[in-house]
Parts: sequence; structure tokens; C-alpha cells
Amino acid sequence: MGRRGGGDPGRRGERGRTGQGAALGAGHPDGEHPVSGRPLADHGLLAGQRLFIAGEWADPDLGHYPVTDPATEETVGHAPEASPEQVRAACAAARDAFGPWSRTRPEERAALLGRAAEIIRSRLVPYADLATAETGATTGTARALQVGVAAARFRRYARVEPAEWPVVPQLNEAGPIGGAAVMSALAIRQPVGVVACVTSYNNPWANPAGKIAPALAMGNTVVVKPAPQDPLSVYRMAEALAEAGVPRGVVNVVSGRATAVGEAAVASPDVDMVSFTGSTAVGRRIAEVCGRGMKRQLMELGGKGAALVFADADLSAAVAGIGTTFSFYSGQICTAPTRVLAQRPVYDRLVEQLAAYARRLPIGGPRDPATVVGPLISAEHRARVESYVQLGRKEGAVVVTGGERPPLDRGFYLRPTLLADCANDMRVAREEIFGPVVSVIPFDDEDEGVALANDSDYGLIDYVWSADTSRAFRVARLLRAGGVGVNTVARNMEAPFGGFKQSGVGRDVGVHALHAYSEVQSIVWPG
Repeated sequence: MGRRGGGDPGRRGERGRTGQGAALGAGHPDGEHPVSGRPLADHGLLAGQRLFIAGEWADPDLGHYPVTDPATEETVGHAPEASPEQVRAACAAARDAFGPWSRTRPEERAALLGRAAEIIRSRLVPYADLATAETGATTGTARALQVGVAAARFRRYARVEPAEWPVVPQLNEAGPIGGAAVMSALAIRQPVGVVACVTSYNNPWANPAGKIAPALAMGNTVVVKPAPQDPLSVYRMAEALAEAGVPRGVVNVVSGRATAVGEAAVASPDVDMVSFTGSTAVGRRIAEVCGRGMKRQLMELGGKGAALVFADADLSAAVAGIGTTFSFYSGQICTAPTRVLAQRPVYDRLVEQLAAYARRLPIGGPRDPATVVGPLISAEHRARVESYVQLGRKEGAVVVTGGERPPLDRGFYLRPTLLADCANDMRVAREEIFGPVVSVIPFDDEDEGVALANDSDYGLIDYVWSADTSRAFRVARLLRAGGVGVNTVARNMEAPFGGFKQSGVGRDVGVHALHAYSEVQSIVWPG
């Protein structure tokens, strides 16, 4: 493939460790590369992924570490361990590239993003195979909602949108600083500069694409630090961007398990903005560093979505929507409706139907077309989720179904779990578990339901199920959340996305992402 900067992205460096072959060749005859179909050895990928810095594929200073398939517990590949010095070099490369890139015509940037979208789309199957191996997402999810969404996001920003708009003229009366005059003004969106994109493990395609595409469209340059659990997919994205013609230094990717990698990117004096998706705890630490340097921030943090189900709701629709917590990424998603508030007349029926729904879901290998619930990302994370189930029992919740591991020989699986008779002050109802666990809490009237929903440290996305549309929208307006789904868990991908309270800072998606990755400049003149 025509990579800029030359060099093989997978060639082993002097300090690298061998062993990438199994993963990238898994599911491909004779150990073939999932993109080109040529033997892995032809690409040098058997020895480990390389960093992408200043348009070059660079050997990692600190060697490689294994990436584990959460369904098979086998090694997917070996990801590079960047040193802090290499991270700072990536940030410096992005700084050097910013001036020329920010001055390119918007049409040129849009055309590059369009080419990247087509390259990603043309490799949907092999890219999705790698995403499944890294994340444990089912094949359907990896294709449609990981790689497919990533391509769609690059395509979305492959169009030029107005970056300036007139301000209503103002009549100034004569005074100490001048005579009477009509003052005109123009507001202009300008790029922020260098953006450090720190991404989450639950979607190594859609999440980075949602940061990189609008940032590049606005004329920014980026340094991407992917989650350590599944960084290999992000390097494939960099490969696609390089092939699309991205100039040297405009896109850089550095990875590693050590916190020093992310810290070096966030603290770099060359970085003007940090876009982060992850836990609220890590978000706070990043915000502290950004505050010292007055860096711009876009934070998409934790969630504990409340789902208010009123007595007149279509229970089958509510169950199907809430049930996505069990199936979609096995609950490893911040927008999941994990805290169900059920009005008492339908409480028992809702619990019964949710339990039946959870028990019906097929659990198994993500490559099996029949599978709905795949594994959690790691053994450590599964143990964390299991500890919350045990905590719920101690707090007085009833485990209606789930809470145990299915009888599978390998993989980090956990049965979908429903906790009933919960109270809103229980930790299982207040803390983000990030797994296939749903807590159900009863309420009496509308006022109590709204109060319970708002009694949370989080406020990302809440949900309302009711046949009374007027009430549903009235309640939605009372909820302290960045988004509210009315009788649905679906999203409008042009609607602003972000959270209230500890669920984040700022808004992105659609045109709002262009605002997020820009500064607004005003030009004022008389006349």
C-alpha cells in the first residue's frame, strides 16, 4: 500500500518483541494480512506494530506488549510501547505541521477525508475482523457500528461547511473613544491547533474517527493516543489516512500501557486541546493538567443513564431498548440505560420481562452469527463487574438473573444481570459499572421519577418511555442530562452529544464537533 514516509508499519524494531502473527492472521488462510491478503511476513507484522510519527512508521523505544482477544484469550498482535520522548516528538511533529495544514483550502481537507472514508469502507471486512479480535464485539457490531460508523464519520466531514457568519451591525453613539458609527462584525471559526485525542477501548474505530475527522476538517493536527486494550485498529486508521494523502505530522498515533504515554501527550506544551473519552476519574486528572495550561477540553465521560418507564408505556419497546445494555458491547458503553426507574403499576411486569429478555440472549463467540452477547474487554474488567454484582447483593438488591459466568472454556464472559428492588442510594445504582448489569428502582409519581433520575452524579443520556407524548417531552425537559431519548435508544447523529454534571464538558457530533474543534474569532470594522 502507498504509505507516506516509507517503511513497513509492522516491521520489528531493534527493541521490539516478536509475535504479532496469530492475531492479524486469525480467520485468514495461510496467515494472510487482513487488508491486502498477502502473507503476514510480507508486511513484517509478525514482529509487532510500529508507531506513526511525522509520517513515518517508527520503532517503539520500549518494545511491544501483547493485545489479547477477549473471546479466545489468544494474542491478537503486539502493540508498540512509546516512550514519553516519542510522544513529545509526535506532538512536536503535529505542531510543525499545523501551520501549513491550517492554511490548506477546506475543499482539499474535505477531499482527503472523503478518500479516507472510501479506503476504510473498501476494507470493512478485514478491518472489522481485527476490531472483533481486539474488542470482542460481534461481527455485525464491528462491521456496522465500528468500522461502518468510522467510514461514515469521515464521509460526514468530507464536505465544506460555512466557517464564518455576519454579526448584526451595532449603532454606537458618539463618546470618549470616537464618533457615532455603525460597527459591523464577522465571526470566524479558526482551528484550535494541535489536538491530543485520547480514545476509549469500547470502539476503536467510531470513537477515534469522531475526533480525528472533525479536527482535521477544521484545520487542526492530531496526536492520537488509543486505549491500550485495542490500539491496532487505530493504526489501521492511520494507515488509511496516510494512503489518502495526509501530510507528514498532521496525524500521529502513539500507544502504550503506561500512564506516562497519555500524560506526556496531555502535558505537552505543543498541545492546545485535549479531546478525551473515558472515565470521569481520568477526566478529572486530565482537566487539572489542562487547567494549568489553559488548554481547551472536550470530555465525554461516564454515564449512569436513567430510563423512566411510566405505567402507560409500551413495555415490549421499553424492554427492547433497555435490553441493549445486555447486548450492545456487553454493556460497555456510557450511554446505556443501566438505571431503570419503573412506575409501580408496571414494576413487577417490567422486571419479569427484562429478566426473560436477558435469559433469551445467546452468549458466545463474537464470530458466531447467532451470538448477541460477547465478552467483556479483559479478565480484570470482568472481575470488576462481578464485584459490583456481589456488592449489589450485600446492599440488598435481588439478583433476578445472571451474575455468573456462562459455561464457556475461554473468554471473559458474564451473563446479562438484572438487579431488582434497588434503591437510588445503592452504589450499584450510582456508580458506572460498564458491563451487562441493569438496576431497577420503583417510583410512584412523575415528580418522584424525575427526582430519582436527577439524583445522580452523571447526566449523559437519559430515557423516557410513555404513551403520553406530552408527558414524555415535559419530563425530558426536566431531566439534567445532555440528551434524552423518548421511547427510543436510537440517536440522531447530527444532534449535539455531551453530558451534564460529571458526564463531560462540551458538545460534539455533526456541526457541533466543528465548533468543538475550533476557536471563534471576531473581526470588527466601521461601516
